[in-house]
Amino acid sequence: MHTETTPEPSGKDENDRLDPNPESSPSPVPPQQANSAPPDRQRTWSRRRFLAAAAAGLGVLVGACSNGEPSLDAASLSATSSTPGSYKGYLPWVQMRGLRPAAVPVFTPTPPKATLTPFPTDTPVPTNTTVPPTPTYTPTPTVTPFPPGPPSKLGIFITRNHPSVFNVLRSGGVAVVKTLELDFRFARQIKEAAPTTRLIGRIDLPQLQLQNLNARAAAQDFVNRLWPIADHPERRLFYDGWEAYNEPVAGNLDEFKRLTEFEVERTRLLAQGGLRSVIGNFGTGQPSPEMWEHFLPAVAEAQAHDGWLGLHEYSAPTIYYASTRDGQGRYPGVAPHDTGWLTLRYRQLYNQILKPAGRAIPLVMTELGVDGLVTNRPGPQDAKGWQHFQEYWAQHGFGSWGPGAYVEQLVWYDQAMQQDAYVIGGCIFALAASPGWESYEIGGHVESVLHQYLSVHPQR
Repeated sequence: MHTETTPEPSGKDENDRLDPNPESSPSPVPPQQANSAPPDRQRTWSRRRFLAAAAAGLGVLVGACSNGEPSLDAASLSATSSTPGSYKGYLPWVQMRGLRPAAVPVFTPTPPKATLTPFPTDTPVPTNTTVPPTPTYTPTPTVTPFPPGPPSKLGIFITRNHPSVFNVLRSGGVAVVKTLELDFRFARQIKEAAPTTRLIGRIDLPQLQLQNLNARAAAQDFVNRLWPIADHPERRLFYDGWEAYNEPVAGNLDEFKRLTEFEVERTRLLAQGGLRSVIGNFGTGQPSPEMWEHFLPAVAEAQAHDGWLGLHEYSAPTIYYASTRDGQGRYPGVAPHDTGWLTLRYRQLYNQILKPAGRAIPLVMTELGVDGLVTNRPGPQDAKGWQHFQEYWAQHGFGSWGPGAYVEQLVWYDQAMQQDAYVIGGCIFALAASPGWESYEIGGHVESVLHQYLSVHPQR
């Protein structure tokens, strides 16, 4: 069981972000269960069903490959110390009184909701008279801008057309967009605003039932549904790839083999028509390690037709949880050898299965972020999206202003993706979120801070 580590008191204000000194921590203890979700994102099966197997059996990956790669036992996931100065310079900080950086321009987000405090008065007031307090507004958080750096690999997941989408795209730094809004005019506007941004589409489908699936027939049925949409002349111009089913889950090996056969056939059929497939799109912590070798035929088919692999990576209460940087504080840093059970799990897949097999195809995290549906974790147990963790972050030294604290964590993940050439990017869930997913919404304050970061990490 993972036990939460209470940070040692440092004697410093938690907002003094100029000289963090994270300590090393023991290797991550794998969570024992997966997360679950309401039916509309089809997470009920995919988040809870297999994370226990992934946690308990991730060491099986070692047996799958005898290539000399590091094993997946606790020793191989031992925490590493960050290089001083290699990470913290990229992180904004919330300015408090007396902590003003010299000669640094400031980016000022919209202030958080004001707090009301009693204001003294010089006029005596009769004791039987009620005087309403005069509001005193708290200082606006002032965020030091991120300095310039290499092209970002962060992207966004969107469900509908909204002005916030184009505000973020105009930053010039969005690597990839995944959208459920398939209006070709919307796609055209995305590409006009951000010509180098990759665009992935997904049609709305019920979960794939694998128990008695005729894989080839199901693949043909999927193509028949997608074709009238994807074959539109303008969509052909603007879309770079198409997903199939969201977070499919196989209950056993036979079902997983049917899923693989489905992905092989639908990739082949779409390629015949000149369309790229984004295969997999598995939920966090899935599939279980011993299953991956049985998915290699689908990876090979995608590789033959310039396809991509899609994965979802979430964690909570921070994006660092259950990684080799878990427990190292607010500025943990990240190195190419860091891995995780939830976030950075993709590195274990590539290093120990796909690379040795010669199948290291381009990868997109088609969803990523902080998601409380991860179970067996610290933090508020009823929390869902990042907004529900802001108080936890403030209490545990991850930043008193939630939007800035979240962008810091996303930047950490971006720096990891930048270290891996095979990664195209990762789509933050979500901008312009659909009803029911408001706690994941990054529009507003997060959008503002993210825009500034992306503007100094533009695509090239």
